[in-house]
Amino acid sequence: MKSLVLLSFIFVLLLIPIQDSFSELEISTNSKVYSSEHTLQVYGTGLPEENLILRLFAPDESITKFEQIQTNSDGTFNHQLLTWPDPSSSVPYGTYVVEVLSTEQNGLSKKIDIKFSSTTELISVAVERQIDTVVFAPETGAINQSFRVFIQTTRDGLNIGNNPSELLRHSQIHLPDGSSLSLTNSFKTLYAGVYYFDFTPRQEGTHVFQIAVFNEGVASKGFAATHVLSQNLGGINKQISKLNSVLDETSAELTTLKSEIEGFDNTLSTASNNIDKSTIGISSSVKSIEEASSQLNSLLFPIIASIGIIVALQITIIARRR
Repeated sequence: MKSLVLLSFIFVLLLIPIQDSFSELEISTNSKVYSSEHTLQVYGTGLPEENLILRLFAPDESITKFEQIQTNSDGTFNHQLLTWPDPSSSVPYGTYVVEVLSTEQNGLSKKIDIKFSSTTELISVAVERQIDTVVFAPETGAINQSFRVFIQTTRDGLNIGNNPSELLRHSQIHLPDGSSLSLTNSFKTLYAGVYYFDFTPRQEGTHVFQIAVFNEGVASKGFAATHVLSQNLGGINKQISKLNSVLDETSAELTTLKSEIEGFDNTLSTASNNIDKSTIGISSSVKSIEEASSQLNSLLFPIIASIGIIVALQITIIARRR
């Protein structure tokens, strides 16, 4: 009995690699380049009567078409996935990806690139992928003050989205002292294709942000630089505004002082005029006193002379009596 169970277990183990050895999945399309009103035909092979998922990805990696089919008894399939419409914001020109996904072969999938173009002549051309990376960083910053850096990744003019930890994992910052700082786990997603991270500089000088993108075998790099100062322009502007305010207050105080000085000048001028008038009045009084004194002298002189004569006569009389 134990031998029978052991043999059954070994048979099951042997059956798995046998099944995997017969696993197959192939995909082809009727062309590499398409234009409006042409059909996209997808064909290939899989396991007999296997359920397959067909997906068509747009240039921004969104799903344009999704269908589920079943292979024939011999494993083949041939399916019209799409008739190309006129280009629009939802179906623009660019590079598309056709994927066939097996539901029975451990999630096995195959992909093929095609091109949706304006040309009506379907010619066989190589489909190229080109990723553009743009980095938006402020021109200036300040030590210990955080700022935000944005990154946009596009293919054929449309945003492409992915996990930023994988898509941008080779990105780094080149610091002013010559060292580098990895940004692998620093990114956050604003929306598909647009990412950002916050950075607080600790050094003065130029910081260079090197953003490296890697997607489906294609690499792209974008650069931006920020010059970090000891104080940002906002703080300098505030100080200038405060200085202007102080200067305005000083100017107002000087204007008030000037008006007060002008009033003081008027007071001094009035006082000087009054003093002049008083001096003239005193001079007039002195002249009047002099005139009065002269008149008094002229009146007293005869009287004094008379008194002198009388005194002299009395002295003479007294002298004769003795």
